[in-house]
Amino acid sequence: MVIIKKYYIVRRPESFGIIFIFAKLIRLQYTPATFKQGNKLNSYMKKVLFLLAIMASVSTFAQTKQKFGHINSNELLQAMPENNQAKEALQQYTKELETQLMSMQAELEQKYTDYLAKKDSLLPLIQKNRETELNDLNARIQQFQQTAQQELQNKEMQLLQPIIEKARNAIREVSKEKEYTYVFDTSTGALVYWPEGSDDLMPLVKAKLGM
Repeated sequence: MVIIKKYYIVRRPESFGIIFIFAKLIRLQYTPATFKQGNKLNSYMKKVLFLLAIMASVSTFAQTKQKFGHINSNELLQAMPENNQAKEALQQYTKELETQLMSMQAELEQKYTDYLAKKDSLLPLIQKNRETELNDLNARIQQFQQTAQQELQNKEMQLLQPIIEKARNAIREVSKEKEYTYVFDTSTGALVYWPEGSDDLMPLVKAKLGM
């Protein structure tokens, strides 16, 4: 006795793009003719199953709704009230650093001018001591410039990071609420095309931020 599986295809009305295949076992008497017929049946059913698998995949993909959106994150950040407050704080911090730097440079210029005026009348030891003092002050100014630049960048990041995070969270919340599949940031310059059906999330995100 040879057991051959015979397949029946049933599509349930309540299912979406999913094909259920049930197998029923039928016992057939073994004969050369039946064996040949069984081989043909197996070959045929393999082709049918292959086609059904493709149909199921296409059906499932077609029924999955793709929803696209886009937003200019840079434009959003510029429009947020917190951004202006951060700019003012950064400008104040920059002004304080510049004031300190100008004071150190003014001190160096004053001491250098005084040194040139008295250089010829100074004893060699005092002259050498003044030159060392000027070189040390100049080195401190250069070090301050480098440190100030790094501190300025850190301050800018410290002020902007909460604003960026707030904007990012608002975009994520709107995207989830409106069930967007993808949201593109058009401010990066890398995106040269987005679908025509893409929605601009700017009004929704501004509303989420209370703007």
